[in-house]
Amino acid sequence: MPAKLRIIACCAAVLIGCNAAEQGVRAQDAFSIAAVARFDAPWAMTFLPDGRLLVSEKRGALKLYDPTGPAGEIHGVPTVSYGGQGGFGDVILHPEFMSNGLVYISYAEAGERGMSGAAVARARLVLDGNDGALEDLEVIWRQVPKVSGQGHFGHRLAFGPEGFLWISSGERQKFDPAQDMRANLGKIVRLNDDGSVPTDNPFADRGGVTAQIWSLGHRNPLGLAFDFENRLWNVEMGPRGGDELNIVERGANYGYPLVSNGRHYSGLPIPDHDTRPDLHPPAVNWNPVISPSSLIFYDGSEFPAWRGDAFIGGLSSQSLVRIEFDGVSAREAERFAMGERIREVEQGPDGAIWLLEDQRGDAGGRLLRLTAHN
Repeated sequence: MPAKLRIIACCAAVLIGCNAAEQGVRAQDAFSIAAVARFDAPWAMTFLPDGRLLVSEKRGALKLYDPTGPAGEIHGVPTVSYGGQGGFGDVILHPEFMSNGLVYISYAEAGERGMSGAAVARARLVLDGNDGALEDLEVIWRQVPKVSGQGHFGHRLAFGPEGFLWISSGERQKFDPAQDMRANLGKIVRLNDDGSVPTDNPFADRGGVTAQIWSLGHRNPLGLAFDFENRLWNVEMGPRGGDELNIVERGANYGYPLVSNGRHYSGLPIPDHDTRPDLHPPAVNWNPVISPSSLIFYDGSEFPAWRGDAFIGGLSSQSLVRIEFDGVSAREAERFAMGERIREVEQGPDGAIWLLEDQRGDAGGRLLRLTAHN
């Protein structure tokens, strides 16, 4: 290939997330990919004990996907504030779902005078064949304060090994609330499963929303997961550069917007993390960004070489990113070019890796199942 064409091809590869050095290998060379369904603006998914899959759609629907049969609808979803990054968000099961039937959902909720904020509700999931309903729905948490705009809700959910509910709360593109202890924006929140505040939270004695806070200084945390040593990690979008993978520690301040390894979208600089050793640095940071959307730790049998690794869905990078660990040290080990924005990654009960693509025009987003090559 002539030199000029090689340069053009290389630049194009970088833009679409396929550069061999930075963007990794082609996904089809690493695993088999089966597109099994398509959804309208899917955002999150979680597997039920019977192998079926709950899939949230950003416009405000909850679907029940059956790998062996037709998809159904879960009724009783609350009204969501749809637009921009707002809408229906995460869906997870209570750790004792088999006995209590509780599911937890997050969504953008409208307020007064055009304000909005994330909310978390729990409800009892009642299934009836291919359909079902959310019954006795109760809102147990809200972002405080509600603000203008349609960005940076965060609202990823996770249950930890001790049964606490963890919520990632974005700073709503308002910068300063991430450092404001009177707001729960730009924070990782730790609650009991009913929304009450654990008495051993680091700021519990201050009361109000401050008591909910576990860590602060986050920008737009869109992945939240525990590793196999019961340590909590989050992955979050930085500004113009500076995406981060963090181990989430009690009472720690992760620095935004005081520090970042990126710059503001206006072009104004932000001091790097190494200028403030008192603020917690990321375990991994990306510049150029990957635009992380989700995070899991893998322990399945389908890909035994990857047990103990983490996987991050990439939006602008159109990738699936594999992370290796040595204790609390982490590094990007591999990046798989998926050719589409990846909104969510989950491990299936069979050890397969499942992905939700982001909405693509009017075509929706596909549900992909990744398995090892035969």
